[in-house]
Amino acid sequence: MIQILYLAILVVIIVGLWKVFTKAGQPGWGALIPIYNIYLWLKIAGKPVWWLVLFLIPLVNIVVAILVAIDVAKRFGKSTVFGVVLVGLFGFIGIPILGFGDAVYTPPTAAPAPAA
Repeated sequence: MIQILYLAILVVIIVGLWKVFTKAGQPGWGALIPIYNIYLWLKIAGKPVWWLVLFLIPLVNIVVAILVAIDVAKRFGKSTVFGVVLVGLFGFIGIPILGFGDAVYTPPTAAPAPAA
């Protein structure tokens, strides 16, 4: 019984993540590829690619995941609390809300070029 519940939650997260990726202009199938989905998540959040290494460090990965969840929520016009609680801690609720809800993705702005 527990395995069925776990599988159902996993499917909800994957489908929600697929929709979030699609909304953000990324390939939805990226939700199925383990390291690639973190890369896409960082891209959506506007974080540098090298942050992927931080996801491999125990305990640091928890802090980084919460920071990225906050930035993803903000890119979709949601609050910091939404990012921490619903995307970071209860992703099976927050990710489908971002994917299937009316939230609109706003891409990160490029940093201005330094003056010469």
